[in-house]
Amino acid sequence: MSEVGTSAEDKGTIDSCGFIYRKEVSSMMLQLHSNHTSLPPATFFLMGIPGLEETHLWLAALLSAMYSMVLVGNSLIMTVIWVDPALHEPMYYFLCVLAGVDIIMATSVAPKMLSIFWSGNGTIAFTACFTQMYIVHTATALESGLLLAMAFDRYVAICKPLHYNTILTPRKILGINVAIVVRATIALTPLSWMVSHLPYCGSHDVPHSYCEHMAVANLACSDHTISNLYALIGSSVVVGIDVTFISASYSLILQAVFNLSSKNARQKALSTCGSHVGVMALFYLPGLISVYVDWWGQDMVPVHTQVLLADLYLVIPPTLNPLIYGLRSKKIWQGVWNTTSSLPCHHCAYSKKEKRIKQVFVMAEIRSTCEI
Repeated sequence: MSEVGTSAEDKGTIDSCGFIYRKEVSSMMLQLHSNHTSLPPATFFLMGIPGLEETHLWLAALLSAMYSMVLVGNSLIMTVIWVDPALHEPMYYFLCVLAGVDIIMATSVAPKMLSIFWSGNGTIAFTACFTQMYIVHTATALESGLLLAMAFDRYVAICKPLHYNTILTPRKILGINVAIVVRATIALTPLSWMVSHLPYCGSHDVPHSYCEHMAVANLACSDHTISNLYALIGSSVVVGIDVTFISASYSLILQAVFNLSSKNARQKALSTCGSHVGVMALFYLPGLISVYVDWWGQDMVPVHTQVLLADLYLVIPPTLNPLIYGLRSKKIWQGVWNTTSSLPCHHCAYSKKEKRIKQVFVMAEIRSTCEI
């Protein structure tokens, strides 16, 4: 009996130990599963423009034409300003940098958007998604700073023409460009870091045509209010400061324009300022509206409208900037003509010089023959 009791007691002990062992194993498996789900996903899937899938092919054709204009127009302006010494002035330096930023901004989103619209291939790697997000937001901050610098340049040129070369020296121009880059880098690095370190354990389908901050952050499993607040406050402060000073610059420019005695000069200046303000409105308004709609108007504004607004300010300004700021300028057109005709002119000059040498050689030969 004692042996039976002992065996029963041992059996109970073994059962309890087995229960504890199974419990520990199951808890370890749950912990491993939770750790696995908290790891970042390998890929996201960009959905394009939800609700407008039937128009993706038409949008692809339109975007292809616009992206081609971005590459050709901005590359032409950069080349002309670089090659033509007559365009080595502060205004054209800023325009050259703006053209480069426009190419970067459009290239960061347009190729992937075309892939989505043409073939439906919206897969994007985790690292590539956040790299695209950082480039997009940094490029928009750079563009805003450059628009402010160009407005200041026009103010100095029109309102203080005698001090233009002393105020905007090459060293100050370099300092302004460096300050614009540093500001954009410092402002956007924390945002990209916060969003990239959120846990993504649910759906990986991004209801957007590129890795827009709010669209990606909404997929996170944890609270992302801090990153959203940072994006809202940061964009409001940067854009608010730039728009305030741009408005002040153009107000002073308009005051100086209205004091001009020539009616034609006033009309030309008003036309130029109006086109500049129109391009700036196409850049600032869709971006700000998309940010504020993400916060307060998600239920009022359809998703496809939100996505289109976010796409507009990344594609339309880089398409129009070469036309508005560059190709409307007579100096730019003259630079384009000089650049495109330089090779033929050199060839013609060389041919004329060679022909003249041959003629001299022939005349000398004839003269020597006559003397003989």
